[in-house]
Amino acid sequence: MKLAFDLLVQGLIAGALYALVAVGLAMVFGLLRILHVAHAGLYALGAYLGLVVTNATGSLLVGLPVAMLVAGALGMAIYRACYEPILSEPPYVPLIASIGLFIAMEEVYRIVFGAYGLSYRRPPLPGTVSVFGMTVKHAEIAVMVAAVVLLSALHLFARRSRVGMAWRATVTDPAMAASCGVSIARVRYANFFLGSALAGAAGVMVGILNNLVEPTMGEVPSYKALAIIVLGGLGDVKGTLVAALLLGVVESFGAIYLSTVLDRNAIAFAALLGVLLVRPQGLFASAT
Repeated sequence: MKLAFDLLVQGLIAGALYALVAVGLAMVFGLLRILHVAHAGLYALGAYLGLVVTNATGSLLVGLPVAMLVAGALGMAIYRACYEPILSEPPYVPLIASIGLFIAMEEVYRIVFGAYGLSYRRPPLPGTVSVFGMTVKHAEIAVMVAAVVLLSALHLFARRSRVGMAWRATVTDPAMAASCGVSIARVRYANFFLGSALAGAAGVMVGILNNLVEPTMGEVPSYKALAIIVLGGLGDVKGTLVAALLLGVVESFGAIYLSTVLDRNAIAFAALLGVLLVRPQGLFASAT
């Protein structure tokens, strides 16, 4: 029983990190119907910025907001320079551009920060606490708290703010939203800023958990995030959140009970293939 509880907690922690990355990806797909693979590059950028700023200032409370703001700003720049000029092209054109951009971002990180991983001089949030007989790191608790706070803030923003309501209207019917005076360009920029900021926050959290940041750290989250948004129903933010938590739990249990059959990172694709065989539209999307 204790093992099952431990695995559940670890799975929810992993799922919270997946959610921070995948929700932003789902937001972009829901609005523009493009697969924003370079989103994983922003995740790695957030990890690097969080580490560099925290090492320089000695405060994670400075490093985390800086990482989110810069990642969000770069997300808007990517939309303006990379996607906006080719939105009228077939979907595979933005996808190819995004893959190329992601590879280029990895190489830039390798040149700027070095080919080897970097670590915190003084790892933030050291220590552990006992919860129901289970030892949990302070950093793991911080990940859960940060995920809940950030995703709750996103929900409130989407439901209560004018920009959030405009975003939801644009996702539902862009032509009608534009005819009612909604600035589509402003909505898209806000969408990229928020999604990219969440990815940056996830990068910071992973860097803290592992005390390691490296140029290729976005590769595995990139395909897992794609699997999650398919599982959750393409473009469905709520479905993506649930799918991320489910995948985290499935991976946690699978790493123990399926380790002789599947690698932990292969479980995401195995789950994706299994769902697509039964529900091609995803777990939480309505069949069309």
